[in-house]
Amino acid sequence: MAQIFRKSANNIAKISMVTVVLLAGVGFYAWTQLARSSYLTGQYLEIQQPVQFSHKHHVADDGIDCRYCHQTVETTASAGMPSTQTCMNCHSQLWADAPYLEPIRASFRDNKPIQWNRVHDLPKYVYFNHSIHIAKGVGCSTCHGPVDKMPLVYEENTLQMEWCIQCHREPEKFIRPKSEVFNMAYRPEDTDQETRDQLKVDYKIRSREMLTSCSTCHR
Repeated sequence: MAQIFRKSANNIAKISMVTVVLLAGVGFYAWTQLARSSYLTGQYLEIQQPVQFSHKHHVADDGIDCRYCHQTVETTASAGMPSTQTCMNCHSQLWADAPYLEPIRASFRDNKPIQWNRVHDLPKYVYFNHSIHIAKGVGCSTCHGPVDKMPLVYEENTLQMEWCIQCHREPEKFIRPKSEVFNMAYRPEDTDQETRDQLKVDYKIRSREMLTSCSTCHR
Protein backbone atom coordinates (compact mmCIF):
# COMPACT_ATOMS: atom_id res chain seq x y z
CA MET A 1 0.00 0.00 0.00
CA ALA A 2 1.36 3.40 -0.95
CA GLN A 3 2.42 5.64 1.92
CA ILE A 4 -0.02 8.55 2.26
CA PHE A 5 2.16 10.85 4.38
CA ARG A 6 5.83 11.51 4.05
CA LYS A 7 8.13 10.78 6.96
CA SER A 8 8.50 14.52 7.53
CA ALA A 9 4.83 14.58 8.52
CA ASN A 10 5.79 12.98 11.85
CA ASN A 11 8.07 15.89 12.66
CA ILE A 12 5.43 18.37 11.56
CA ALA A 13 2.88 16.69 13.86
CA LYS A 14 5.26 16.78 16.82
CA ILE A 15 6.15 20.42 16.21
CA SER A 16 2.45 21.27 15.88
CA MET A 17 1.61 19.63 19.20
CA VAL A 18 4.47 21.39 20.98
CA THR A 19 3.43 24.69 19.40
CA VAL A 20 -0.17 24.26 20.57
CA VAL A 21 0.97 23.50 24.12
CA LEU A 22 3.31 26.52 24.14
CA LEU A 23 0.65 28.84 22.75
CA ALA A 24 -1.84 27.59 25.33
CA GLY A 25 0.71 28.21 28.09
CA VAL A 26 1.51 31.69 26.82
CA GLY A 27 -2.18 32.47 26.44
CA PHE A 28 -2.94 31.29 29.99
CA TYR A 29 -0.04 33.33 31.39
CA ALA A 30 -1.16 36.41 29.45
CA TRP A 31 -4.69 36.03 30.78
CA THR A 32 -3.54 35.68 34.40
CA GLN A 33 -1.49 38.86 34.05
CA LEU A 34 -4.34 40.73 32.39
CA ALA A 35 -6.76 39.58 35.10
CA ARG A 36 -4.44 41.05 37.75
CA SER A 37 -3.78 44.28 35.85
CA SER A 38 -5.24 47.63 36.81
CA TYR A 39 -7.11 47.57 33.48
CA LEU A 40 -9.50 45.00 34.95
CA THR A 41 -9.09 45.44 38.71
CA GLY A 42 -8.99 49.24 38.79
CA GLN A 43 -6.03 49.09 41.18
CA TYR A 44 -4.15 52.40 41.60
CA LEU A 45 -6.61 54.27 39.37
CA GLU A 46 -7.74 57.50 41.02
CA ILE A 47 -11.50 58.00 40.96
CA GLN A 48 -12.78 61.49 40.30
CA GLN A 49 -15.51 62.74 42.62
CA PRO A 50 -18.22 65.42 42.25
CA VAL A 51 -16.41 67.41 44.96
CA GLN A 52 -12.65 67.86 45.33
CA PHE A 53 -12.35 65.93 48.58
CA SER A 54 -8.82 65.12 49.75
CA HIS A 55 -8.37 62.38 52.34
CA LYS A 56 -4.76 63.49 52.67
CA HIS A 57 -5.86 66.95 53.80
CA HIS A 58 -8.66 65.83 56.09
CA VAL A 59 -6.92 62.80 57.64
CA ALA A 60 -3.21 63.62 57.64
CA ASP A 61 -3.31 67.42 57.89
CA ASP A 62 -6.44 67.91 60.01
CA GLY A 63 -6.27 64.63 61.95
CA ILE A 64 -9.91 63.68 61.38
CA ASP A 65 -10.66 60.12 62.51
CA CYS A 66 -12.13 57.71 59.94
CA ARG A 67 -15.23 57.23 62.09
CA TYR A 68 -16.18 60.91 61.95
CA CYS A 69 -17.29 60.46 58.34
CA HIS A 70 -17.74 56.68 58.13
CA GLN A 71 -19.91 56.47 61.20
CA THR A 72 -21.30 52.95 60.82
CA VAL A 73 -18.05 51.13 60.12
CA GLU A 74 -18.02 49.51 63.58
CA THR A 75 -21.65 48.47 63.68
CA THR A 76 -22.87 47.52 60.21
CA ALA A 77 -21.72 45.83 57.03
CA SER A 78 -21.33 49.19 55.29
CA ALA A 79 -18.84 51.79 56.47
CA GLY A 80 -21.36 54.46 55.51
CA MET A 81 -20.88 57.71 53.64
CA PRO A 82 -20.97 61.10 55.41
CA SER A 83 -24.16 63.09 55.13
CA THR A 84 -23.95 66.63 53.81
CA GLN A 85 -24.64 67.81 57.35
CA THR A 86 -21.37 66.18 58.42
CA CYS A 87 -19.52 68.21 55.80
CA MET A 88 -21.33 71.38 56.78
CA ASN A 89 -20.39 70.95 60.44
CA CYS A 90 -17.03 72.39 59.40
CA HIS A 91 -17.67 74.04 56.06
CA SER A 92 -20.46 76.30 57.24
CA GLN A 93 -17.54 78.16 58.87
CA LEU A 94 -14.42 77.06 56.98
CA TRP A 95 -14.15 77.87 53.27
CA ALA A 96 -17.87 78.63 53.42
CA ASP A 97 -17.79 80.62 50.18
CA ALA A 98 -15.29 78.54 48.24
CA PRO A 99 -16.61 77.94 44.69
CA TYR A 100 -15.53 74.31 44.60
CA LEU A 101 -17.67 73.59 47.67
CA GLU A 102 -20.84 74.81 46.00
CA PRO A 103 -22.02 71.19 45.36
CA ILE A 104 -21.89 70.68 49.13
CA ARG A 105 -23.91 73.83 49.83
CA ALA A 106 -26.38 72.97 47.07
CA SER A 107 -26.83 69.48 48.50
CA PHE A 108 -27.51 70.95 51.92
CA ARG A 109 -29.95 73.57 50.60
CA ASP A 110 -31.86 71.14 48.38
CA ASN A 111 -31.69 68.22 50.81
CA LYS A 112 -30.31 65.98 48.07
CA PRO A 113 -27.38 63.68 48.88
CA ILE A 114 -24.22 63.94 46.82
CA GLN A 115 -23.70 61.04 44.45
CA TRP A 116 -20.18 59.95 45.37
CA ASN A 117 -18.42 57.58 42.96
CA ARG A 118 -17.65 54.23 44.54
CA VAL A 119 -13.95 53.34 44.68
CA HIS A 120 -13.96 49.93 46.36
CA ASP A 121 -16.74 48.09 44.56
CA LEU A 122 -17.03 44.36 45.18
CA PRO A 123 -19.18 42.19 42.91
CA LYS A 124 -22.79 41.73 44.00
CA TYR A 125 -22.19 38.04 44.73
CA VAL A 126 -19.59 38.86 47.40
CA TYR A 127 -20.63 39.53 50.99
CA PHE A 128 -18.36 41.82 52.97
CA ASN A 129 -19.00 43.13 56.47
CA HIS A 130 -16.92 46.04 57.74
CA SER A 131 -17.95 45.63 61.38
CA ILE A 132 -16.72 42.05 61.77
CA HIS A 133 -13.33 42.93 60.28
CA ILE A 134 -12.99 45.89 62.65
CA ALA A 135 -14.01 43.66 65.59
CA LYS A 136 -11.33 41.13 64.65
CA GLY A 137 -8.53 43.68 64.54
CA VAL A 138 -8.24 44.36 60.83
CA GLY A 139 -7.09 47.94 60.31
CA CYS A 140 -8.49 50.34 57.73
CA SER A 141 -5.12 50.62 55.99
CA THR A 142 -4.84 46.83 55.63
CA CYS A 143 -7.48 46.92 52.91
CA HIS A 144 -7.66 50.57 51.89
CA GLY A 145 -3.96 51.37 51.97
CA PRO A 146 -2.44 54.71 53.10
CA VAL A 147 -5.61 56.75 52.69
CA ASP A 148 -4.00 59.54 54.71
CA LYS A 149 -1.60 60.07 51.80
CA MET A 150 -4.20 60.04 49.02
CA PRO A 151 -5.47 63.35 47.62
CA LEU A 152 -7.81 61.20 45.52
CA VAL A 153 -8.69 57.74 46.77
CA TYR A 154 -7.75 54.69 44.73
CA GLU A 155 -7.72 50.94 45.26
CA GLU A 156 -4.48 50.00 46.99
CA ASN A 157 -5.24 46.29 46.53
CA THR A 158 -6.83 44.27 43.74
CA LEU A 159 -9.83 43.12 45.84
CA GLN A 160 -9.65 39.85 43.95
CA MET A 161 -10.54 36.60 45.70
CA GLU A 162 -6.94 35.41 45.91
CA TRP A 163 -6.08 38.58 47.84
CA CYS A 164 -8.92 38.01 50.32
CA ILE A 165 -8.03 34.32 50.71
CA GLN A 166 -4.43 35.21 51.54
CA CYS A 167 -5.63 36.98 54.67
CA HIS A 168 -8.31 34.41 55.53
CA ARG A 169 -5.77 31.60 55.43
CA GLU A 170 -3.40 33.33 57.85
CA PRO A 171 -5.24 36.13 59.64
CA GLU A 172 -2.61 36.19 62.39
CA LYS A 173 -0.26 37.89 59.91
CA PHE A 174 -2.59 40.83 59.37
CA ILE A 175 -4.50 41.58 62.56
CA ARG A 176 -3.46 44.26 65.03
CA PRO A 177 -4.47 45.49 68.51
CA LYS A 178 -7.93 47.08 68.41
CA SER A 179 -6.46 50.32 69.69
CA GLU A 180 -4.52 50.55 66.40
CA VAL A 181 -7.33 49.70 63.97
CA PHE A 182 -7.91 53.33 62.98
CA ASN A 183 -4.26 54.37 63.27
CA MET A 184 -3.10 55.15 59.75
CA ALA A 185 0.54 55.36 60.90
CA TYR A 186 0.51 51.76 62.18
CA ARG A 187 2.90 49.34 60.49
CA PRO A 188 2.74 45.52 60.64
CA GLU A 189 6.18 45.36 62.24
CA ASP A 190 4.84 47.36 65.19
CA THR A 191 3.39 44.11 66.58
CA ASP A 192 5.49 40.94 66.89
CA GLN A 193 4.15 37.62 65.61
CA GLU A 194 3.79 36.11 69.07
CA THR A 195 1.42 38.93 70.03
CA ARG A 196 -0.51 38.45 66.80
CA ASP A 197 -0.94 34.75 67.51
CA GLN A 198 -2.35 35.63 70.92
CA LEU A 199 -4.65 38.24 69.39
CA LYS A 200 -6.06 35.56 67.11
CA VAL A 201 -7.03 33.58 70.23
CA ASP A 202 -8.32 36.63 72.10
CA TYR A 203 -10.45 37.76 69.14
CA LYS A 204 -11.87 34.24 68.74
CA ILE A 205 -11.03 34.18 65.05
CA ARG A 206 -12.43 31.08 63.41
CA SER A 207 -10.46 28.27 61.81
CA ARG A 208 -8.84 28.46 58.40
CA GLU A 209 -11.37 25.96 57.08
CA MET A 210 -14.26 28.16 58.18
CA LEU A 211 -12.70 31.38 56.91
CA THR A 212 -11.93 29.91 53.50
CA SER A 213 -15.29 28.19 53.09
CA CYS A 214 -17.12 29.39 49.97
CA SER A 215 -20.25 30.25 51.97
CA THR A 216 -18.32 32.68 54.19
CA CYS A 217 -18.17 35.28 51.43
CA HIS A 218 -20.58 33.93 48.79
CA ARG A 219 -24.11 33.79 50.23
